[in-house]
Amino acid sequence: MFDALLIDKTDAGQTARITTLSPDQLPPGDVTVDVEWSTLNYKDALAITGASPVVRSFPMVPGIDLAGTVSESSHPDFRAGDKVVLNGWGVGEKHWGGLAGQARLSGDWLIPLPAGLSPRAAMAIGTAGYTAMLCVMALDRHGITPASGEIVVTGAAGGVGSIATALLAKRGYTVAAVTGRAAEADYLRSLGAASIIDRAELSAPGKPLARERWAGAVDVAGGIVLANVLAAMRYRGVVAACGLAAGMDLPTTVAPFILRGVTLAGIDSVMCPKPDRIKAWAHLAQELDLTLLDSMTTEIPLSDVIDTAPRFLQGQVRGRIVVPVGTAKT
Repeated sequence: MFDALLIDKTDAGQTARITTLSPDQLPPGDVTVDVEWSTLNYKDALAITGASPVVRSFPMVPGIDLAGTVSESSHPDFRAGDKVVLNGWGVGEKHWGGLAGQARLSGDWLIPLPAGLSPRAAMAIGTAGYTAMLCVMALDRHGITPASGEIVVTGAAGGVGSIATALLAKRGYTVAAVTGRAAEADYLRSLGAASIIDRAELSAPGKPLARERWAGAVDVAGGIVLANVLAAMRYRGVVAACGLAAGMDLPTTVAPFILRGVTLAGIDSVMCPKPDRIKAWAHLAQELDLTLLDSMTTEIPLSDVIDTAPRFLQGQVRGRIVVPVGTAKT
């Protein structure tokens, strides 16, 4: 038996509770994992609170990330004892996820735990860090180098933004960190940000084209924030867009694209092909300062996840949240 966070739906609405499950209740899959660590991400918070229809079927164990040890496998790539990581693939939305002591999954969704990373460190990175690295790889792929100019990171105090800031600074980029929380300025500078921008500067409707400021961008916001970032890109600048915290709409014009040759690169972490995942995780294991990672990570027990989820959506959470699920086994 193991503890799990379970979301269900009744005539009265959606509920979330900590309960006890048995292995025979797990969904089908060719690999069973003893989950050691999971995380709380923005999408998990949406699922737990019901603020957005993230969950596609009920009941559902949320948790789009997990790291642990294979206990059973009929998949050719994995055997009992292997350390593995999972991000995305609809887990926690359509298939039971990582906020439980065990998970049964498709082995095609798993990758080996990268050398040099513990399961806890892998979850401190999680989907947020893996997405941040996909963004950094996109800038690199489109020819943006440290010599190209300043890179702006929106939502910089959040999970994706914090790790993107640290990764970019480590690679030698000059990073401008955008945040709506002035108190986080010292934290962002500790990650390597060269300057801090008040989110209010980018939150009101702006001109189709603004003064050229940035060579590249990592955007987690979408909406008006992304529109303003696009308008202020330098000639042939590149924006890696991976989030919608400020909205799904994009009130922009074609001007940045046809007058400045700006590239808007969409970043999807959920269905990203396995070779790209492995490459991203290899970069993370080699490049991310684990001491710095620990400084942006908060650990909470499984029992606190439900109460923490609303705070996440209200922008009251800094960096990454990890959950030691394995220690909750009964």
